[in-house]
Amino acid sequence: MNLKLLSLLALSSVPVAMAGPFAYALCQTGCNTVTVACYAAAGFTFGSVAAAAAPSLLVGCNTAQGACMAACAATALLAPVP
Repeated sequence: MNLKLLSLLALSSVPVAMAGPFAYALCQTGCNTVTVACYAAAGFTFGSVAAAAAPSLLVGCNTAQGACMAACAATALLAPVP
């Protein structure tokens, strides 16, 4: 049998790997980094303000973080590994 054909058959039987948890973790780390910067720009420390007492600027930071994390779940968990 031809070596190229054999290699092609072997590669075609390998399932596609997904990036999964690692890509998801990297994406969420990016979201958290931006959220920490957003809090710092507002003069606060991320994680130190109670939700009920959060100024509207911090509510915007939290909303953006939620949207970012949702985008991570929708994309990074499905990204194929090159």
